[in-house]
Amino acid sequence: MTYLEAVEWLFSQSRAGAPRGLSRIRELLERLGHPEAGFSAVHVIGTNGKGSVVAYLEAAFKASGEGYGATTSPHLLDFRERIRTHLGPIPEAEVLRFVEWARGQSFREPVAFFDLTTALAFQHFAQQGVGLAAVEAGVGGALDATNVLPGVRATVLTNIGEDHLETLGGTLEGVARDKAGAIRAGVPVVTGAEGVGLEVIRAIAAERAAPLYVLSEGSPLFELPARPSLRGRFQEQNARLAAAVLRLLGYSDSVIATGLSTAQHPGRMQQLTYQGLPVVLDGAHNPPAARALVEEFEGFHLVFGAFPRKDYRSILHTLLPKARSVRFTYAAKGALRAEELLQAYPAPYFEDPLEALQDAAQIARQDGWPVLVTGSLYLVGEMLRLLQGRVTTDLPATEPV
Repeated sequence: MTYLEAVEWLFSQSRAGAPRGLSRIRELLERLGHPEAGFSAVHVIGTNGKGSVVAYLEAAFKASGEGYGATTSPHLLDFRERIRTHLGPIPEAEVLRFVEWARGQSFREPVAFFDLTTALAFQHFAQQGVGLAAVEAGVGGALDATNVLPGVRATVLTNIGEDHLETLGGTLEGVARDKAGAIRAGVPVVTGAEGVGLEVIRAIAAERAAPLYVLSEGSPLFELPARPSLRGRFQEQNARLAAAVLRLLGYSDSVIATGLSTAQHPGRMQQLTYQGLPVVLDGAHNPPAARALVEEFEGFHLVFGAFPRKDYRSILHTLLPKARSVRFTYAAKGALRAEELLQAYPAPYFEDPLEALQDAAQIARQDGWPVLVTGSLYLVGEMLRLLQGRVTTDLPATEPV
């Protein structure tokens, strides 16, 4: 079995329609000897900004010189991006060993991709001597595989917005209850949530005697000792949340400043130059992310691709007023094609994302507006892969559940 075959096998695993829950990840971890007990964690939950908060935390952990771990999803170019330590991305050989082990097991329930990936991450952290890990939740909080962590020292609830509504209760209140369900008794919570989301978080934090710190620019806890390295006005909130958590954990302002100023998170307001023209790649895949993204521009030429399970019509409605021209493209395997996209808005459709970029560049060259590629992180990953000439297998672009 090769590494790519191992990754293909991981992507082929689903819970086969079974309800969401923690029984599958618990069985996995029990068979692995409970590696999740071998390190402490910051649990990062929310609708948007989770990966950016993890990036700031990870950079600060690195600056402190300690053994650390970090998980984010999805990946852009290589599955190994999802699981990182102070030694770098998880080695291919370790992924391969884990998959060979998992394939030989007979589980009581079908285990899903994210269960397996989470177990692999926790095993890797334990083996590498990780002291503290920044762990990004997948979907929701209470029933997410990451919620089995016993050693959570702080919880971050970035915000509550319209994403995964069909899975998490159908309303913003339902989404908030699911995500805030991961709040632990007595463990501090840092949040940038507002409105109904904040109301739910306040109530659950009070029930569980969890100290709650709500984002306030005037509070010394949320002060920024350095300019955030990640682009976009919305990154200030993510940076403030990370700074607050780091202070609660006892890190110095010099370490926090280094973390904020050196964090890296590709595919989020990532600016490239293509044929001498500015191109921005951003994985905005829900309405709140699109609203934050569009505030960064006065105008752009839009290259858009998305998936049917996302609210792509609302995302487009947000982006179109500033779009000087529009092109649709096939984001990746399983994405929307011309028929569905053209029902939302009449625009040229390109099966190849690189051809869509090339066409947009011709117009951008005439008027000077940048090209914005967005709608899905999978589209961003595919565009980066094409631009870099990377060869990969035709993996599914949406993770099985």
